[in-house]
Amino acid sequence: MKYLVLIGDGMADYPVKALGGKTPLMAARTPNMDALAKEGEIGLVHTIPQGLPKGSEIANLSIFGYDPRQYYTGRGPLEAASMGVELGPEDVAFRLNLVTLEAVGGSVIMEDYSAGHISTEEGGAIIRDLDKDLGNSVFRFYPGVSYRHLLVWRGQVEKVEKIKTTPPHDITEQEIGEYLPKGEGAQELIKLMTDTQIFLHEHPINRTRLEEGKRAANATWPWGQGKAPHMPSFAERFGLNGGVISAVDLIKGIGISAGLRVITVPGATGYLDTNYQGKAEYALQVLEQEDFVYLHVEAPDEASHNGDLEAKMAAIEAFDEKVVGTIVKGMEDRGDYRIMVLPDHPTPLALRTHADDPVPFVIYDSNQKRPSGTRGFDEKEASRSGIVIEEGHTLMERLVRGKA
Repeated sequence: MKYLVLIGDGMADYPVKALGGKTPLMAARTPNMDALAKEGEIGLVHTIPQGLPKGSEIANLSIFGYDPRQYYTGRGPLEAASMGVELGPEDVAFRLNLVTLEAVGGSVIMEDYSAGHISTEEGGAIIRDLDKDLGNSVFRFYPGVSYRHLLVWRGQVEKVEKIKTTPPHDITEQEIGEYLPKGEGAQELIKLMTDTQIFLHEHPINRTRLEEGKRAANATWPWGQGKAPHMPSFAERFGLNGGVISAVDLIKGIGISAGLRVITVPGATGYLDTNYQGKAEYALQVLEQEDFVYLHVEAPDEASHNGDLEAKMAAIEAFDEKVVGTIVKGMEDRGDYRIMVLPDHPTPLALRTHADDPVPFVIYDSNQKRPSGTRGFDEKEASRSGIVIEEGHTLMERLVRGKA
């Protein structure tokens, strides 16, 4: 038996007036997900336990089969694992965004959490320069993908873990003052943010971007900090070996922490222009030798953070056609398999950030096709089924062992 998990990050949403009260999943053309729902098990799952951050790190840990209440230590250390950055027992890793801040009157607002979706080449060069100029035995900067990077604070785990930080995508177009780091150690972190802002003001890449009419990466924003997690391997949990396919360091980091192999796909960007087809084709290649693949597409989430309905619809339809459709067709002559498709969390266009509402899921078993009575794959149809999984980390059990 082969097992596939296909994640359309942030696909779930609330009803949209411009769509006649339908959600994007309800309105988009998704024949492949609809077909799976009609012959599989469809329902709702709570991927974010009450009281935990409404983030992809929590939701994807749940979907991987790890209870976030037990294994979550922070987003930063998961991204560190993906980037090959080793953390000592007293080290804390932060996710570090390159962002665009704008002065409006007497306030400073978060204009763009991604610095105009700066390219990996530009972002990496900026972070490497930051590390040369401001890096030391306490603070180190590590380049990642696009606007997503890493800050490591060495040797201060007890102090740093008490700092409260805020994801920048949660405060788009809001004044940043009340969302700056708080708690013991926060002033040191704020000073570092100020120092990076001064450094970035005259950086040649930013001057060039402004000349080209693009947004400057004029500040850094650390968040999601934590120490290195300790998790049992996926093979120990479920008896399966396989790979993880994603352009996002967070997802790759969870996979690495679980002992899975990271599969690099050319053209996978973590944005709307990602290589959907390539991800599906590489997933099929993984299953020639191994039994499990976790395939993640970030594009619908990015569209939601931007408040772009048209882009979100396009991303959902591309996910259905080029990922789900390619996988289903490619698995036809490969023996027994099970596919699970779901968003990790809702990212409602109206909020432009994550929510913790339950999300629709479908599990399709090539050996147990059964009419579900549903008309397709969306939030409303999933709700109609009456199936609700309260503990998201048990969903993987349902996929692998046929029970929760």
